[in-house]
Amino acid sequence: MRRELRWQEMIRKDDFFKETTLRICGSLQIATALADVFDYFKHQFPIIGMCLSIRDDDLGAIRRIALATDNQKEFPEEIVAVPKEIWAQIQAVPIREPLIITTEFNKPHSDLAVLLKLEDKADLILPLWIDANLCGILALRAGNKDQFTKRHLELLTSIRRPVTIALVNALAHERIKRTSELLAEDNRLLRKEFYLSAADEVIGQDGGMSNVMQMVKQVASLNNTVLLLGETGTGKELIANAIHFSSAYKDGPFIKVNCGAIPEHLVDSELFGHEKGAFTGAVTEKRGRFERANRGTIFLDEIGELPAQAQIRLLRVLQNREIERVGGQRAVPIDIRVIAATHRNLENMVQENRFREDLWFRLNVFPLIIPPLRQRKEDIPALAVHFINKKAKEMGIKNIPAIVPGALEQLMQYRWPGNVRELENMVERELIIQRDGLLTFASLAKTDALGITKPCPPDGFNIAAEPLPLNDVVVAHIERALKLTKGRISGPDGAAALLRVNPSTLRARMKKHGIRYGRVQ
Repeated sequence: MRRELRWQEMIRKDDFFKETTLRICGSLQIATALADVFDYFKHQFPIIGMCLSIRDDDLGAIRRIALATDNQKEFPEEIVAVPKEIWAQIQAVPIREPLIITTEFNKPHSDLAVLLKLEDKADLILPLWIDANLCGILALRAGNKDQFTKRHLELLTSIRRPVTIALVNALAHERIKRTSELLAEDNRLLRKEFYLSAADEVIGQDGGMSNVMQMVKQVASLNNTVLLLGETGTGKELIANAIHFSSAYKDGPFIKVNCGAIPEHLVDSELFGHEKGAFTGAVTEKRGRFERANRGTIFLDEIGELPAQAQIRLLRVLQNREIERVGGQRAVPIDIRVIAATHRNLENMVQENRFREDLWFRLNVFPLIIPPLRQRKEDIPALAVHFINKKAKEMGIKNIPAIVPGALEQLMQYRWPGNVRELENMVERELIIQRDGLLTFASLAKTDALGITKPCPPDGFNIAAEPLPLNDVVVAHIERALKLTKGRISGPDGAAALLRVNPSTLRARMKKHGIRYGRVQ
């Protein structure tokens, strides 16, 4: 009888081993595999959940890799910090065989049970060893501390090897995935941020930008910090690009950072990187923008937006050419060229104690002032033609529209408060409206000398006359939009897009007001 029971137990254990192995090795996503195992284990063990964790010596903590449970609140946080004294005791007496841990267990494991939120529960622990290295722990949690038996220990022991292999594979997959993501991020940044088009020429090199380009040639071959000053939209980024590609760092990365676009609590980590465990959620180390710019150029746009703490760190970079990651204890040397830019008056900000004076002196070694477009109007015709060709290509317009006589004079008389960026937007808007006709830039007639758009009534209405019924104004406005788009309603160059409404909504309103519609041939 005993022999028969023993044989049945062996068959059961063998089936248990096969089924667990199939499930735990069924997916490289360890969380998915563990969830599959949990569905099976619920019929074999009195458990409310299970998790795979590793002992992270760098963090001095237990870090969870995967969790499978019906109630996550029954388990601690993803990272459980372990006090140094408890950590030292655990390392001195390593766990090699499966055991049941409760708050009543011997120290230091009873202290560990408290950290793991066991209370009146129990964890069945399976240590996962490869040779002399503890690579992780599988923990099964019971809702009552007296529910696990010797039979449960034996069953769990039988699956040590497949679970260990699955964890090692998952950790290797995690490292490869992380490395792949870093490489993909580097590649993306290199294509979209680091390298602006080297073919983009600075329009006006022989005109209003001649003095600036002369200064660019003087400083480009050196390693000095450059400060670009000028109004928004004057092309500071393009000048930074010209400096980089004319320097000894031209074969290195060109990192663009908009200091005003980074949340204040992320600035240090984003610029200087962080070490693993520097703060909650920092489970891996991260290189900052300065490290990514090593042997290249970093362009700090809107430098006046940097918070005080980041200004101190930047000062160290400029002084010593080294950075220290958040949570790090060692300096990381870097070889970079720093170009900063701002539309703010940094000197006034220093006097108002909103910008560090010592950083201002470090940055102001070679200031380069980019003139606004209203001070170099001779460049406007060349810029307009450049943007017409560029935007037409982007929009797929094969026959590039011509500019009507007199339109360029209109462009040169305008003050351009938004500078080159406003001119680019104006050209794009004109191409959308007049992609099959002549470019008149008629919208400039609705703008005063300061660049403020005037209210423009529909055609045929006199502003001085008494107010018209609202429906009449709506009808006239829709008809005017249809006239501009030659009867087209939908599409990027249709009346609906011009009026910023849904095409179905526009058709409904036209039907309501009795407006006929149809393409003008």
